[in-house]
Amino acid sequence: MKGFVSLVGGGPGDPELLTCKGRRRLEECEVVVYDALVAPALLDLCPATAERLYVGKRQGRHALPQPEIDALLVQLGRQGRRVVRLKGGDPFVFGRGYEEVLALREAGVDHEVVPGVTAGVAVPAYAGIPVTHRGTARAVTFATGHPAATGEGTDFVALARVPGTLVVFMGLTNLAEITASLVAGGRSPGEPAAVIAEGTTARQRTVVGTLTDLAERVHAAALPSPALLVVGDVVSLAERELAVAAE
Repeated sequence: MKGFVSLVGGGPGDPELLTCKGRRRLEECEVVVYDALVAPALLDLCPATAERLYVGKRQGRHALPQPEIDALLVQLGRQGRRVVRLKGGDPFVFGRGYEEVLALREAGVDHEVVPGVTAGVAVPAYAGIPVTHRGTARAVTFATGHPAATGEGTDFVALARVPGTLVVFMGLTNLAEITASLVAGGRSPGEPAAVIAEGTTARQRTVVGTLTDLAERVHAAALPSPALLVVGDVVSLAERELAVAAE
């Protein structure tokens, strides 16, 4: 029997944001290899007989290093099993999904990618923030606030010159440095910005401020990770929406 591995994007947190194809793959799988940020309810979609293997990574705590995850997927595929590699958000948006695709391709294991709803769009939407809006933002940039394995990080001073909305994944730890770099690169100190924690879940919390005071506000609120940073005038649209809702 020939194995098959499906890289499935589980969405940003709300289990109902899973795609129809992703649900079908989970219902059919023999093994699910899942990440830390996957909604627990998604695992309940798997058959009771399916093997569940946790390989999650949180800051400073990796259940398995990435090369070992790649090797595990290859091994399971070669055993002839139907495998779902369940990842948070979308596998190809800061999810290291393509590294796993390369490992499967080089090993000759059949595979597919089932895209998921990315947190970069869904989380701001749940907070009432459109990442683009006519007359306000005609472009959106996604970046990571987490340094690469090489130690090199995103050049936020240079990125500050890119017009439109900026959405930063994994930026909570370095929030003060990121906002200061954006100001140093030319963004206005008073530009609206927000951090949204545990987005699209019942525990979602949003802190709104400016590039000058956001880090202090987030620290005072003790927001947990995972969290998403949104910078741009679109953040003020949510403030107006929330103000109207409160009246």
